[in-house]
Amino acid sequence: MEHILIRSFQEGDEDAVAGVVRETLQISNSRDYPEEFIRENIESHSAEVIRARARESHFYVACDGGTVIGCGGITGYWGSETESYLTTIFVLPACQGRGVGRRIVETLEADEYFRRAWRTEVGSSLTAVGFYRKMGYRYKNGVTEPDRDGVVRLEKLRTDTTEN
Repeated sequence: MEHILIRSFQEGDEDAVAGVVRETLQISNSRDYPEEFIRENIESHSAEVIRARARESHFYVACDGGTVIGCGGITGYWGSETESYLTTIFVLPACQGRGVGRRIVETLEADEYFRRAWRTEVGSSLTAVGFYRKMGYRYKNGVTEPDRDGVVRLEKLRTDTTEN
């Protein structure tokens, strides 16, 4: 994984990031979600939405050479300065299982938004729950089932030292 570079999002990355999201949803998430859900999520992660999200958060991309293979962002939770939220974490299916997602989350956890927060939340797909659990995130309020949006809410508290 030494050749994988994690860097800040730059204007012009939005099309590549939207492509990573689209491919990941179509391949990795299709086993857990119906086609309509996948389609709606692809539409809600257009290049324009990605560009706006990158302006509103600290957004990073993972690159293998000149190719964007993953992404992720962190922002204040509903504008909070003491809680944070991980957003738009995706890794191309062909690159999953190689530590790219771990490096993205570690980068987000080194970010000032994470360091200042007593709590950081992530809305996980069913597909990624195991990944976040391995990264030390716990079910928010003990709820293991997805919400009405099909998302499982997980969190990491500053005082968390063990997986639950």
